[in-house]
Amino acid sequence: MPLTAGIVGLPNVGKSTLFNAITNSQVLAENYPFATIAPNVGVVEVPDERMENIVELFHPKKTIYTTFEFTDIAGLVKGASKGEGLGNQFLSHIRQTDAICHVVRCLDDSNIMHVEGSVDPLRDIEEINVELCIADLETVDNRISKVERKAQTKEKDAVQEYAVLKKLKEALEQGTPVRLLELNDTELDYLKGFSLLTAKPVIYVANMSEDEVGSPEDNHYYQVVKEFAEKEGSACIAISAKLEHELSSLSKEEKIAFLEDLGIKRSGLEEIIQAAYHLLGLRTFFTVGEPECRAWTFKEGMKAPQCAGVIHTDFERGFIRAEIYSYEDLMEYKTELALKEHGKIRSEGKEYVMKDGDIVFFRFNV
Repeated sequence: MPLTAGIVGLPNVGKSTLFNAITNSQVLAENYPFATIAPNVGVVEVPDERMENIVELFHPKKTIYTTFEFTDIAGLVKGASKGEGLGNQFLSHIRQTDAICHVVRCLDDSNIMHVEGSVDPLRDIEEINVELCIADLETVDNRISKVERKAQTKEKDAVQEYAVLKKLKEALEQGTPVRLLELNDTELDYLKGFSLLTAKPVIYVANMSEDEVGSPEDNHYYQVVKEFAEKEGSACIAISAKLEHELSSLSKEEKIAFLEDLGIKRSGLEEIIQAAYHLLGLRTFFTVGEPECRAWTFKEGMKAPQCAGVIHTDFERGFIRAEIYSYEDLMEYKTELALKEHGKIRSEGKEYVMKDGDIVFFRFNV
């Protein structure tokens, strides 16, 4: 499954322009036969220089990068939870995403109307957070109504769940996102089943002008958003949605040259993806060969059989061992034959904790 993020924000902050850039960069559906791309979903490849170097050595017939899936919803407005605007109708579309990309306007432009009449990033962030808290509060209240009676009968699981729900309710009523609460392991286990929007990690996407994005620290609005994000332990990425849209129509070589001219190392889209990987504790392993080279996403701490299951459940069920070497060793020795000769290919069992950049062949028997 690809990494997924939901895009939220007020109207006219750059959400649509950013999403248009994403859909213009979208991978072809035929490369991912099990993915049906809905109108409000964009799927892009996760850039990885390691994969490019691996492909140069193996010359595979097919190359498949891991992917990142963005789900866009209509712009939220103040009072959305009470029926204002259209955004709240679509919040259910992003409940199953891994993270939230909160687009915040950080540029002055008299040609683009702001729904509140002025540019104020903190006010905008607060408005969206309030609407997400109210949406989550409705979810929590609905769940409380279902378990309250069981809790009163002292049913153990219901009592525990009810206690967690009351704690969440109290925080949400105060406008506190669930992700800011200190929860123990038991509480976190219950939380997983609620699909709360404010429990998801957030990447604040500060949308600024093309002229400023190369030096975001000079943008006052960006400084305000960055400080806010740091206080709550979230990421803050500076982008120019307009620039991203322009980049989406260019070839890979043209993109690199364009960004170099602007003094920018990576596109904003790449920065968002990297930030999401960091926030979610995600890593990449590779499977290689002449037929296909492919990147796979896994959670840090996963063991070899679990990672085999990322490829196919049968691989995990019938796991025997994993034959592994590192990307760094491949770059040094260039061929699998040379890796064998130098003892760099290891055989690992069920307790092996996979590492970022591992290149692996799974042995299994079903």
